[in-house]
Amino acid sequence: MVVPRWRYIGGAVGVLFFLHLVLSIHPTYRSHTSPSGFGFLPSSWTTEEGQWSGSHVPDGTYTPGQPSAEDLRAMAKVGSKKLSERRRAKATFVVLARNSDLGELLFSMKQMEDRFNNWAQYDWVFLNDDDFTDEFKRYTQALTSATCKYGKIPAEHWHQPDWIDEDKARKSREEMIRKKIIYGHSVPYRNMCRFNSGFFFKHPLLAEYDYYWRVEPNVRFFCDINYDPFLLMQDQNKVYGFTLSLYEYIDTIPTLWDATKEFAAAHPEYIPKDNAMQFISDDGGDTYNKCHFWSNFEIGDLNFWRGEAYEAYFDFLDKKGGFYYERWGDAPVHSIGVALLAPKEQIHWFDDIGYKHEPFQHCPQGDAHARGKCWCDPSDNFDFEWYSCTKRFVDMF
Repeated sequence: MVVPRWRYIGGAVGVLFFLHLVLSIHPTYRSHTSPSGFGFLPSSWTTEEGQWSGSHVPDGTYTPGQPSAEDLRAMAKVGSKKLSERRRAKATFVVLARNSDLGELLFSMKQMEDRFNNWAQYDWVFLNDDDFTDEFKRYTQALTSATCKYGKIPAEHWHQPDWIDEDKARKSREEMIRKKIIYGHSVPYRNMCRFNSGFFFKHPLLAEYDYYWRVEPNVRFFCDINYDPFLLMQDQNKVYGFTLSLYEYIDTIPTLWDATKEFAAAHPEYIPKDNAMQFISDDGGDTYNKCHFWSNFEIGDLNFWRGEAYEAYFDFLDKKGGFYYERWGDAPVHSIGVALLAPKEQIHWFDDIGYKHEPFQHCPQGDAHARGKCWCDPSDNFDFEWYSCTKRFVDMF
């Protein structure tokens, strides 16, 4: 039987069409074979890159019509003017790391670049109490096309002050070792907590910035981010953003709340009536409920920490010596500081940014999980577990 020629032609066309559908999954192929790419559609229907037909550029919140993360990656790849000329905050990522942290830091940094900064192009500032090696600089800069800056922490901002009674501090460390309190033995850990609490925002490399996003080694960012969290902070007048919250180990901070109450009584002018006291105290401030934001993830306003109220609070705490006589952490100090000294509306929960720092994980739920193409398990989510304080935060509003 003779098969008509048109059947061969039809079969060939069908095979080509099927291959086109399969290859269209790849964004580069799609960008070069779309109707707009061949000029079949009016130029006003698309960007100059032929990637996205929306009229918006990424802004401070997600709204329908914004480009997808896939579109943003494609736009960044071809050097989109819409991205390079978009409105931006004066913001940077801040990383406190040592040279030995390089491997685990690259793991975190690669995810941030893939999920957000490949198109956002915010600077990276790396801080260390020692000089960074050429290897550290080479590998970190290789992961991003954004600017990387490397700074050494001044000794007076890092080391235990001379006025600390070392005999008293040593006895405290020995008691914490006996109680098996994590990092109870460590002076460098205490140096880090004090630095993060009251000095990181004073480093000269951060002078030009208004906002920061803290990134630590060996953390996970699970979701695409196709809006600008820094602009959200700026536009909505937020001073602090978090993903996870939990209870502090009280044996590390036995006198921190007493010191805080003493400060508040001496400086009522710094305490706004609509603050987030409800998050940190169940009885109007008489006692501390141990809740704090987990500060290994924080997006914050540097000018809040630089402000008169927080500077006064930190200086008051520092003179108490609790960073060394106990083991005050930057998480409770930052959390109490912002909850006490800022209106509660200025604190933001980034519930759409998936994040994990062992052993706790925040995984976005519902539409946010789908929109962000998150790869975390929604059922593995710490937000409302018994040891989480996030419900307390949500209940304030």
